[in-house]
Amino acid sequence: MPNLRVLSAADLEHLVSMQDAIQALREAFLALAQTRARVPLRVHLPTPSGDALWMPALVEGVGLGLKAVTVFPGNPQRGLPTIQAAVLLLDPTDGRPLGLVEGASLTALRTGAVTGLATDLLARRDAAVAAIFGCGVQARRQLEGVCAVRSVTQVRVYCPTPAHRESFAAWARGRPWLAGASVFSAPSPQAAVRGADVVVTATPSREPVFDPADVTSGAHVNAIGAYTPQMREVPAEVVRRARVVVDSLEAARAEAGDLIQAAAEGAFDWSHAVELGQLIEDPSLGRRGPDEVTLFKSVGVAIQDVAVGMLALRRAAEQGAGAEVPWT
Repeated sequence: MPNLRVLSAADLEHLVSMQDAIQALREAFLALAQTRARVPLRVHLPTPSGDALWMPALVEGVGLGLKAVTVFPGNPQRGLPTIQAAVLLLDPTDGRPLGLVEGASLTALRTGAVTGLATDLLARRDAAVAAIFGCGVQARRQLEGVCAVRSVTQVRVYCPTPAHRESFAAWARGRPWLAGASVFSAPSPQAAVRGADVVVTATPSREPVFDPADVTSGAHVNAIGAYTPQMREVPAEVVRRARVVVDSLEAARAEAGDLIQAAAEGAFDWSHAVELGQLIEDPSLGRRGPDEVTLFKSVGVAIQDVAVGMLALRRAAEQGAGAEVPWT
């Protein structure tokens, strides 16, 4: 039996660019729409310290995999990342374990990539001003995903802690893919959202993070952070007025608090939601005019991990990257 290839966060950074990941997800979500992929609902296991989740998926012609991920909010006080994970990838023909990929970096990359994909499909072509809610690792990848598909000239970042905002802004100013853009630490949610063409929320909030009145006509919103029915980043009024696209309708109905709560309040009808893969097949299902507000709600599905992880494994094998571990 061949060795198991283990890829670190540094390996992944070297092997797969944001543009590569966006293309891999375009193909994976198209496979999901065409019933060439299977993705059961993830298993949630609450623990005293946070949430543990297990996420399996099969993408025909790509691979089979399982992600184990933990979200422990108290970890930064322990000197550890909030999100930790590992992704096991297997041969879908004979079931052989092929590789193990560091999952936190893969999660950040594939989540940034799905935001890039949704932004490419839904945001106005001239979108240039981005507002980012959240100052963590995921927020950084979110900004990179947006910048991979639009020519961003201004970034506003908001989170409650001023020092974190300033740190994010300083980091962003040094990114080569943001060259020439101005980056501001927004003093309030209103200062971030007003006039923004693309809004990204990457927080663990249980309450809306901005006022619906501040959302500009024609804006596109990527709601990324909320992944349980109790969590919520987007006001119901924004959901009401928006064209809504989800990564997976089944997963969104089970986990997307932004939409679940809006539906309970009479502000959203599930029959109006479109899946990302359907939008790839038929772009006419997306934005219907320059003044329409569009909303992409993602809870994250394991086809993303399998698609990007398998791409990384293939390239690692070609380049001799990562570490090979005897498996028998």
